Amino acid sequence: MMHYIMISIIITSYKEPDTISRAIEAFLQQEIKEKFEIIVSAPDKETLDAAKKYAKNKKVRLFKDPGRGKTLALNLLLPKIKGRIIILTDGDVFVSENAVLNILKEFENESIGCVSGRPASINNRNDVFGYWSHLLCYAAHRMRLKRKNEFLECSGYLWAFRNKIIKKIPRETAEDSVVPALFYLEGFKIGYSEDAKVYVKFPSNFKEFISQKKRTAKGHETLGRYVDLKKIPRMKTFENEILESYYVFSFPRNLKEFFWTLLLFPFRLYIWFLVFFKLYVRKDEKVDGWSQLKTTK
Repeated sequence: MMHYIMISIIITSYKEPDTISRAIEAFLQQEIKEKFEIIVSAPDKETLDAAKKYAKNKKVRLFKDPGRGKTLALNLLLPKIKGRIIILTDGDVFVSENAVLNILKEFENESIGCVSGRPASINNRNDVFGYWSHLLCYAAHRMRLKRKNEFLECSGYLWAFRNKIIKKIPRETAEDSVVPALFYLEGFKIGYSEDAKVYVKFPSNFKEFISQKKRTAKGHETLGRYVDLKKIPRMKTFENEILESYYVFSFPRNLKEFFWTLLLFPFRLYIWFLVFFKLYVRKDEKVDGWSQLKTTK
């Protein structure tokens, strides 16, 4: 039987007035037996105004952050959090039915410190960028299944951790990588709930696809500034992409998709080149900060 847990759900958002209602309602419509709170954090008036109607519900609170990045917003909120379990997501995505219940099931194992949800693309698979979004979600799913209940890096679209150990999240790296790493170094395992899905609209053009993937890869490449990488098994690395890419060839349904699969490899290589150049040649290590991609809203 599940222990009594109070849950704090944090929805971080930036200029997403058109999608924040859907993100909030996806949680309010779930059967959450434990006491919970939903905190909507955003720096802009438009998003907060769109979320204001939900503040009539005592379970929903609004927080105006300074607009200097998601991690800073989370660090300002952490001392105010009441829940024993903290669930994090974004204002431009929405979770599946029973996502919270499925995440909490993982925490019944006291050795689990963090849990990742499972991103699912809502893009049309019939164009190359939509197909890539589905393929990359599938690849991430396979990688997390392989590492489940040991160590894995979480998905920033939906993840959770126990309200302990973490008092402040380092800003110059990916929060969904460094927090699991810190828990792992304290003896905890990282869980994966494949049934806790989060639905995401991914970029639909080359420029924004490159920008998003470059930002994500850069965040994970700076992890070594905060943890000893020799003590944790890495997941999101260039080497792992190469060594574990063989199974993506079972994903295409036809010749066109097989060609798109092959085409993704040089694009991913190009992205990693840009990341390494920016980090190690230009010495640009800034990670935290809000960025809005128009086609992901």
